[in-house]
Amino acid sequence: MERVDPLSRLLSGIRAEGSILTHAVMPAPWTIRFADRAPLTMITVLRGGGTLLLPGGERRTIGVGDTALVRGPSEFRLVSSDSANPTSKDGEPADATEYEIACFTAGSDCGDTELTGISWGDEADATALVVGAYRTSTRRHDRLLCALPAVLVVYDDMDSCAWFEQAAAAAVDQSAGSQAMMDRLLDWTLVCTMRSWFEQAGPAAPTWFRGLADPIVAPALHAMHTAPGNAWTVASLAAEARVSRALFAKRFTAVMGQPPLSYLTETRMDEAEELLTDTDLTIAQIAGSVGYADPFGFSAAFKRHRGISPTAFRASVAA
Repeated sequence: MERVDPLSRLLSGIRAEGSILTHAVMPAPWTIRFADRAPLTMITVLRGGGTLLLPGGERRTIGVGDTALVRGPSEFRLVSSDSANPTSKDGEPADATEYEIACFTAGSDCGDTELTGISWGDEADATALVVGAYRTSTRRHDRLLCALPAVLVVYDDMDSCAWFEQAAAAAVDQSAGSQAMMDRLLDWTLVCTMRSWFEQAGPAAPTWFRGLADPIVAPALHAMHTAPGNAWTVASLAAEARVSRALFAKRFTAVMGQPPLSYLTETRMDEAEELLTDTDLTIAQIAGSVGYADPFGFSAAFKRHRGISPTAFRASVAA
């Protein structure tokens, strides 16, 4: 059985839906409004740069090699950051040319040579961006978004810019399969960006990510997320980690902030929520798949941890 880790599980099923904006020739001052209201938007700067204006007044500057992830669904803007241009009181450059990106809304067509006024080209002073919007469809994905700040920026990944820009340019040419290729490149970049940010976040990273770096905790996390329905015990999880039961229990609790079986129960409840939301499996079938011998024990555990019965939960998400 292929091993699964928490980050891979949370990311599985999230896909770019998409569109590419690259070699965008925008003489300063300019402003771009991101109107997709997607749950997650990724912006990678290949050339040029600007300042993100976010809900609540937060500002983040991004330049060449930077990748920003912005959590939705609020609209936000990217503006030129030429200090020579006067700036209005709302943070946008005065007299800026305004553009809008809504490539992921119904009826949009971002494969045209012009995108709501933005022209395309190879000028040396062009601002070159790659933009991907990500749809999420399950509670698993919602949990991933909850682990992220409203905006995160991974800075100065210059090594990837040259080949990434070439791939984006190929997609703009609309050659056969280019859109699918670009979407998968955006997916790959999302994974790399999240890994980089979690690694940089240190103590601010989710406990499950920090646990993946621990040689004792990581094997148990892989085991629990790969087969949450197995009859795991502290002893069997310690065997996965190849340490004594006492050492494993102490180390897991110290790293994860809770005992191993408490974490296992939360993992099972998360899996049960997904199955209740996204499948037509019966309560009995879901109970078996998440490690409960009968539906009554599962229902009692689910209500104890989620405050609502499985049946009522399924009805609430279907409403």
